[in-house]
Amino acid sequence: MTLLDRAWQVPLRLAAGTYILDSGLRKWGASEEAAKHLQEFATGAYPLLAGVEPATFAKALSVSEVLIGTGLLIPSVPARVAGLGLVGFGAGLLGLYARTPGMRRPGTPFPAEEGIALAKDAWLAAIGAALVLGDRRRR
Repeated sequence: MTLLDRAWQVPLRLAAGTYILDSGLRKWGASEEAAKHLQEFATGAYPLLAGVEPATFAKALSVSEVLIGTGLLIPSVPARVAGLGLVGFGAGLLGLYARTPGMRRPGTPFPAEEGIALAKDAWLAAIGAALVLGDRRRR
């Protein structure tokens, strides 16, 4: 596959990769209070995380975001691999949106004011799906 064949991936990988890498780097040095807030928010949607120490959770989330963001930005990482990571990450964020009370307008899948930030993460899952599907189609 030539560079021209993969040119469509560049804006997708740059947009998602820089966003996620920055998010992961900012979480690396999270304060105890910030780590606790992250862990409590995630636990509301994913109760099994209740047993994880907040600092450990914040570090694991940071490392995950850095790895996914870096994978998207490194051209030698296959689009399918980078896309699968992004689909998983985006699905987790959409799970937060779907399971957290108050994020959606009652009786609809559409966001309430408080849910707009999480609902926007649907674009991450969509970019991941495009990378996976676009890469498979060209094989």
